[in-house]
Amino acid sequence: MLENYFPVLLFICVGLAFGVVPIVLGRLAAPHRPDAKKLSPYECGFEAFEDARMKFDVRYYLVAILFILFDLEIAFLFPWAIVLKEIGMFGYVSMMIFLAILVVGFVYEWMKGALEWE
Repeated sequence: MLENYFPVLLFICVGLAFGVVPIVLGRLAAPHRPDAKKLSPYECGFEAFEDARMKFDVRYYLVAILFILFDLEIAFLFPWAIVLKEIGMFGYVSMMIFLAILVVGFVYEWMKGALEWE
């Protein structure tokens, strides 16, 4: 019974080796000479003028969630369009219900002003 899990264990070990070995080799083989200039914070080639941990507007996250939502919609539409002839009218109606739910959510977000920027 335990021998059935050996390939899984081997796969995990090889995966960990591919991730850990380059890091360890880089740490051992690369020169390590810290310098004040190397360790200083910078942003896009010049000194940072703000804290990197500033708060983002919540609308940024709403737009990101909407992007993921409609990206997934497209991921569902492509396979659906390919097999539309095989699934028939039931598949068509179910996809239209799915799209209607997404449109209602999009209109709700739009009416609430989540997509408006100041």
